[in-house]
Amino acid sequence: MQLAHPGYLWLFLLFIPLIAWYVLKHRNAHPALEVSTVNPFAKLHRSYKEYLLHFLFILRLVTIACIIIILARPQTRDSWRTTNTEGIDIVLALDVSPSMLARDFKPDRLEAAKEVAANFVNSRENDNVGLVLFANESFTGVPMTMDRAVLTNYIQGIEMGMLGNATAIGDGIVTSVNRIKDGQAKSKTIILLTDGSNNAGNVAPLTAAEIARKYGIKIYTIGIGTNGTALYPQQDYFGKIEYVPQEVVIDEETLKEIASTTGGKYFRATGNNVLEDVFEQIDQLEKTAMNIRNFSHTEDNYMIWAWIAFGCLVLQLLMRYTILRTIP
Repeated sequence: MQLAHPGYLWLFLLFIPLIAWYVLKHRNAHPALEVSTVNPFAKLHRSYKEYLLHFLFILRLVTIACIIIILARPQTRDSWRTTNTEGIDIVLALDVSPSMLARDFKPDRLEAAKEVAANFVNSRENDNVGLVLFANESFTGVPMTMDRAVLTNYIQGIEMGMLGNATAIGDGIVTSVNRIKDGQAKSKTIILLTDGSNNAGNVAPLTAAEIARKYGIKIYTIGIGTNGTALYPQQDYFGKIEYVPQEVVIDEETLKEIASTTGGKYFRATGNNVLEDVFEQIDQLEKTAMNIRNFSHTEDNYMIWAWIAFGCLVLQLLMRYTILRTIP
């Protein structure tokens, strides 16, 4: 049992003046009469009612004590429970360069990736999941968390143009490693999704892969883009965005080597359905047993004290106006 407001227990200090007042009042409660001797009265027995008068005061103190405890809000909660389940630490590293607006996916690569990533996150109920975005630079969108609502809302709010026009795959990996390396799960995984080649950043992709391998982090790389050509966004002289066909170029060799170095796997997603299949395969590949401690909800448990206070009050009134009734 615990107390929500233990500070109210200081009210028990009021018992000191209450008891002192009662003792002083009791001493002065009986009239005095001077007589030569009280020996004739020495053998007379005291009435039980005289003792019950003190019992009334005790009932009052118990009533006040119960009210103080109720104010402190006693609560009960279940103990910690450890359950065996499956879960890992995962970081989604998502390319948000402008080429992700290419329309070989419906409605485009970025929106397709966001939808599939959100569904993937919601399906991993027991995992700690983080989100890293990269383009010309990289940053942590959402740190490691099990709050699915936060992750889903953030993914849905991702917009193009947040981090420039280039693609820094190596920096994206390093940022992801920094987010996941201190996680408690035995299995740590980065899912890297990009549609191009590394052309920016401070860290080479293969160097970043070696750093991940050092920490025992597995990287699954996904090259997103159809085979052949796709409609890419281009800005004309007047600032208007037009979509023109261009050849899809993905540095698959580097992505394959990143995956191979870390013990992961490379996937090529050429359409919406294929991208969904890729995430389903990763979902099946990455399962690790782990222990999770759960704690049940807390409930107020003051009714027993309320009933005790009510019983003491009723008993006090009954005795006061029946067997201990006094004449003013």
